[in-house]
Amino acid sequence: MENHHNSWTGQVVLITGGGTGIGRATSILLAERGAKVVVNYSRSREDAEATVQLIRDSGGQAMSIQANVASDLEVRRMVAAVAETYGPVTQLVNNASITHHIPLSDLESVTDDIWNELYDVNVKGMFYCARAVSDGMKQAGHGAIINLGSIAGSTGSGSSLPYAVSKAAVHGLTRSLAHALSPNIRVNAIVPGAVSTRWWAGNEERMNQLAGSILLQKITPSEDIAHMICAVLEQPSMTGQLITVDAGQTL
Repeated sequence: MENHHNSWTGQVVLITGGGTGIGRATSILLAERGAKVVVNYSRSREDAEATVQLIRDSGGQAMSIQANVASDLEVRRMVAAVAETYGPVTQLVNNASITHHIPLSDLESVTDDIWNELYDVNVKGMFYCARAVSDGMKQAGHGAIINLGSIAGSTGSGSSLPYAVSKAAVHGLTRSLAHALSPNIRVNAIVPGAVSTRWWAGNEERMNQLAGSILLQKITPSEDIAHMICAVLEQPSMTGQLITVDAGQTL
């Protein structure tokens, strides 16, 4: 088996929402392994540029690029721009996601705008990105896509009802794309539980309370999710799978 570095050399990986949290951890890890990393951002420009700088300072290759994944036009432009600089995208990590914090029982606070916003980014955005990179992957004869799901999509509970439903849709999208893009492109989802990212900013006490009730008694570090993303991208015999990494939270 070739080592990690050889297998990643020449690979072009696009990571949506790559400047923060799981996206940043994944960008750094894949760059360390030798991939050319494209850090997409919508609004977090400084975070994306800082992530790229971190990678370059360690001798890796990376670029940042702005696009709102909810816009098919912006996504197609982004993928074309990446191809001009680095060549076609060979791996896609669909990480960009948003939420609104709404108690599940508060149905009246779930407006049409919130439904549309969460579906546009979390579900349609992942579809647009997968579609945009699929032509280049098919021409190359291979490619891999990872969608970031959530245990909210499996349990039905989470930061809000539309968020949980959007993540259930991501899980379904993963299976459907695995059918649609076979045999050359593999599509899998990583399904994290609570992860220690900036989503917890200001709620550290609640985070520590939750950690005490999880089997492994910890909130998953984003680096652990990044390692699983990397492992699944490297697994040539797996497609259409949802892999839960949640420190035992859902048990």
